[in-house]
Amino acid sequence: MADIVPFPHAPRRPADPEPLWRHLLGDQLRRRRHDREETLTETAEKAGVSPQYLSEVERGLKEPSSEMIAAIAGALDASLIELTSSVADELRSAPASAAVSSGRGAFALAA
Repeated sequence: MADIVPFPHAPRRPADPEPLWRHLLGDQLRRRRHDREETLTETAEKAGVSPQYLSEVERGLKEPSSEMIAAIAGALDASLIELTSSVADELRSAPASAAVSSGRGAFALAA
């Protein structure tokens, strides 16, 4: 009978995952709100959402609908295309490992 010889097994390092869209969107919304020196309550009131909901969107905990994104963008005097283009530019300009530098750990792109 033949001997079974195991193949050497090199540990595989997974590729750097991409950040979730909702996290980059939340960061962009928070940055814009802070630039305007508005509180969560002020921006949420203009957008017609609760401050708690806006906070969760900014922290990347909620996956807002396009209507909600448009309402929040409008409250920040930004168009939907302007906001989404800014998020897309962030994705294009930074490698995945740099985009994950917000302290949340590794992410995977959600469908």
